[in-house]
Amino acid sequence: MSGFENYDQELTGLDHEIRHYAAVCGVDLANRYEIEACLRNHHDTWAEDKARENLRGLLVLRIKVETEMIELGFLPSSLIPSPPPEG
Repeated sequence: MSGFENYDQELTGLDHEIRHYAAVCGVDLANRYEIEACLRNHHDTWAEDKARENLRGLLVLRIKVETEMIELGFLPSSLIPSPPPEG
């Protein structure tokens, strides 16, 4: 166990940071190919590269938290919120 006691709070914090770094990198989190391209490609400036590395680390951490939650029988929330129902 990782020591996370409040998974919902942990994911909320991670998601906030992931969305921040995705915005800095100009990545649409709903587009897997944009995420993969961002994480794969080296950027021109140190600041953009640091943001890319932070995004990569946060995504890996989120996957680890999700995995632990599932192993314990919890259902992790989605990083990408579902669109509101039409009507």
